[in-house]
Amino acid sequence: MRLPFRKTHLILYIAGATLVAGLFGVLSRTIPSTFANDSEQPHYESETHFVTIYDQGKKLTIKTDAITVREALERANYKLAETDVVEPALTMQITEDNYRINIYRARPVLIIDGTTKKYVMTSSYDGATIAKAAGLTLYDGDEIKLVPNESFLEAGDAETYKITRNGGRTLTIETPIAYSEETIEDASLAEGASEVRQVGEEGTETAIYQVNFVDGEETSRELVEKKVTKEPVKKITAVHAKQSTPSVPPEWETCAGWARKAGVSEADLYNALTLIYHESGCRVNAKNPSGAYGIPQALPGSKMAEFGADWETNPVTQIKWMAKYVKDRYGGWQQAMAYWWGHHWY
Repeated sequence: MRLPFRKTHLILYIAGATLVAGLFGVLSRTIPSTFANDSEQPHYESETHFVTIYDQGKKLTIKTDAITVREALERANYKLAETDVVEPALTMQITEDNYRINIYRARPVLIIDGTTKKYVMTSSYDGATIAKAAGLTLYDGDEIKLVPNESFLEAGDAETYKITRNGGRTLTIETPIAYSEETIEDASLAEGASEVRQVGEEGTETAIYQVNFVDGEETSRELVEKKVTKEPVKKITAVHAKQSTPSVPPEWETCAGWARKAGVSEADLYNALTLIYHESGCRVNAKNPSGAYGIPQALPGSKMAEFGADWETNPVTQIKWMAKYVKDRYGGWQQAMAYWWGHHWY
């Protein structure tokens, strides 16, 4: 039996809408890895800030000690699709109160270029950016405009953009210029702390090309002009100023005087000083990448607090700890030195 016209129209209408919705449902999958922790990011001391998140006309203000935008969104349980855009970037550090985060959600868009029609998921409302996402080139003079949706069966609820080719023969391309980074030392900062003093910004390089066509198809490009239209801004990070280590170790006799005050006997003095100079050059603030510190290269250095609160700066305190260590572990300075010759550590 033949269906009435209105019912047939309704079935086709629903089928078309279902097809388009299914297409874009696949494209807009959620990616949990968006909020994966970046183990290569430098450590920054946390401070609490008020952060307001704007998402599709809604806003949420939170108080958080999250270091980056990514971490703040993760803690607030925001999920992002692959094509969503966040400003500032997810890797930006939150360094001030009343910090604002904007989430631009991707939506389906249909681009019409003559007889060519392409669908994309995009959060941008800039025509050139939308065309680029669709793999289409806009030449200088071409226009792309938002137009009414003429066919719901074709476009569904997607916005429709139409490109008008105006015979452009040049092409302008803007390329980002990465910013450099500089680290400065500041003795006023706590040990292990870092502070962003100047946020880095990308620059822009603009190139203009003369485009050659054959039968309406691009065949080649010739560079006409290239220049920097926006200089990048350097990122400057301040870190704790480490205590400098003297390049010249103290004289043997100076170190011997410290060892005597620490209780090292004259019989043990030669072995003790030989071991000391091999380990640290008798430098009270000698540091090793492993974290070992001071004349005895104690790991951690705070172990030496057993012999005095001045363990970081007092050579006598450090050698007192070292003397106890070699006695407990090896039985004395001579045995410790013998072990060092065989292993080059003690």
